[in-house]
Order: sequence, then structure tokens, then C-alpha cells
Amino acid sequence: MADPDRSQPHRPGAVSLFFVAKAGVFAFGFWIWLLILVLRGGQASGLHVLAAAGAITTTGVGVVLGARLALQRSVADRHAELKRLLVDISWNAFAAAGNAEHRGKVVPFPTAPSESERVSPRGTNGERRR
Repeated sequence: MADPDRSQPHRPGAVSLFFVAKAGVFAFGFWIWLLILVLRGGQASGLHVLAAAGAITTTGVGVVLGARLALQRSVADRHAELKRLLVDISWNAFAAAGNAEHRGKVVPFPTAPSESERVSPRGTNGERRR
């Protein structure tokens, strides 16, 4: 269960879920129709082609929309975690600034070394360091 003081992340996809379900219903209908036509027997006609094309198309659309919905939810979870992380970082930086007199509690952010702090690849006598 989530912490009560933290808000739940935005969960996109109510409309997308509707279209995934709708594509599933249509695909199911087309597959049943094709099954009935095949079980009746007889020569393949335009209705068979129409039912097969509808079944394949709506199944493909349902799969693509379902994958898109899953990706949207995954991205929403990562975005919410990133927002929480940024809030935690900013709060920790604010708290560390307030505790500046206690040097042990402040965690410095990594910075690039200045020119004077950089070590040259050659030693003091011009030899290459290994």
C-alpha cells in the first residue's frame, strides 16, 4: 500500500482502456463469425474474406492499443518516481543548508575537478604515468 502522505501517480488510460476493450469485442465477434462460416462448410466467399480481414485487423488493433496502454502506465509510474526523487533531493538540500554548522550531515554534490586539482597523465619528471 502507498504512503498516505504521498499522492497517487496519474494513471492514464481510461479512454485507451475503452478502445482496447472495444477492439477486443469486435475481434471476438469477427473470429466467431469466421468460425461459424467455416463450420458451415462450402466454398470460400467474399464473406469469409471479410470476416477473416476483420478478425485479423481488429486483433492487431487491439494488440497495438494494449501495448500503448501498457507503455503509458509504465511511463506514468517512472514519471511519478522521478518527481518523488526530485522532491526528496530538494528537501535534503534544503535541510542540509539549514544544518550547515554540522559538517558531518551535509553531503556535497559531486562536481568536476578544477584545473589545479586535475592530475596530468605525466609524472613530475615528464614520464608517462601507468
